Amino acid sequence: MRWKGRSRSANVNDTRGGQSGGGFGFPGGSSRRRLPIGGSRRRGGGMGIGTMIIIGLVMWALGMNPLQLLGGGLGGSLGGGFAPQVQAPQSQQPSRTEYTSDEQKQFVETILGSTEQVWATIFANYGKQYPNPQLNLFNSRIRSACGLASSASGPFYCPGDNQIYIDLSFYKELEQTFGAGGDFAQAYVLAHEVGHHIQNIIGVLPQFNKMRRSMGKAQFNKQSVKVELQADCFAGIWGHYVNKEGWLEPGDLEEALVAANQIGDDAIQKRTQGYVVPESFNHGTSEQRRFWFRRGFESGRMESCDTFKARKL
Repeated sequence: MRWKGRSRSANVNDTRGGQSGGGFGFPGGSSRRRLPIGGSRRRGGGMGIGTMIIIGLVMWALGMNPLQLLGGGLGGSLGGGFAPQVQAPQSQQPSRTEYTSDEQKQFVETILGSTEQVWATIFANYGKQYPNPQLNLFNSRIRSACGLASSASGPFYCPGDNQIYIDLSFYKELEQTFGAGGDFAQAYVLAHEVGHHIQNIIGVLPQFNKMRRSMGKAQFNKQSVKVELQADCFAGIWGHYVNKEGWLEPGDLEEALVAANQIGDDAIQKRTQGYVVPESFNHGTSEQRRFWFRRGFESGRMESCDTFKARKL
């Protein structure tokens, strides 16, 4: 990626080295949206959300609260995720992203800044102002409005405070454990969490989190997959615009698709337990993750990201 020398976001809080101690625990039914990095624990099931995203976008663009129609109230959030087809491990190859600590910070500041610019433009097309999220860098563990979290949770978005959280050591794990290296793969992770922020703004996450209270486990998993794939599609939209701006180099798109491939539910289950349990999927398969990121990447349109209306999901 041609990211160096570009404008950076001022909305990055570096708390590394400043975490408080104490026991680690999650609040019941954690509302964070986080990346699955070795299996994730969820509760609930799913109710049909139908054409919620299209209706919500129209109402939102007209200055109406989509939750008035959808019966929402404020809710929590979920976690990030990606997709599969197992690739040969790349951990023995020279890393393309061996940044110093300062370079890593500059990288995420630059990527976050580009998401702010892209989504501000998209929101302006709807006559709206984009509220920037805050990004928190941390080591080991951190407390958010969604509770305590550790590095083992992976990057996550908390709708309770509209903030994204990431321990940058995750990027090394992404490359060495999952064989998904490269700067655009890393940028994809951040853009996916920003995708959850978009969902929170337009009412998708609040509605989902209200509905999850009455869902069974199977239903919750099915709807959770749709939420995660939509965040992937929104990440692809960001990729569409930075590609038009000349950020991407040959091979960058493949880096993101490999990352999506390696963090699909089926790929993770095959790697960790040797078999897959489709009814337990809550982030989407490798194929689904690749498809929806590419869909956003190719279209650049929010209306193309209606995973709730897709027949095969």
